[in-house]
Amino acid sequence: MTMTSLARFGRFNVASALGIGVQLTVLWWLAQELSVNYLAATVTAVLAAIAHNFVWHWRWTWADRAIPLAGAPAALARFAAANGVVSIAGNLVLMAGLVGVLHLPTLAANILSIAACGLVNFWLGDRVVFRAAA
Repeated sequence: MTMTSLARFGRFNVASALGIGVQLTVLWWLAQELSVNYLAATVTAVLAAIAHNFVWHWRWTWADRAIPLAGAPAALARFAAANGVVSIAGNLVLMAGLVGVLHLPTLAANILSIAACGLVNFWLGDRVVFRAAA
């Protein structure tokens, strides 16, 4: 039995919310505590969230698609190429505009950036990364 799209979207948002916590914590730590440039800190924070989110989406959000452990490297590669690129590029472009141009606080700008990339990432996860077997 497959999960409905609404239930899957709910799981996606729960796992992603945890990933947002990872991303914001890493961003705060790097930018505020270690004084790393906000763009470099953003890339590192997004990479940490990508790793976190892949595991949760693979084992929970799309668990019914049964990607075996042997298929995980290929799924991770798809996740990094799809969701990772959208997240990193989207976050960098939006952070540069929101922080660099509009002077919004770093964490607030990052929350807006994450929200803007979320729907695209759900679609990519469903159709590209964890696609149903043919």
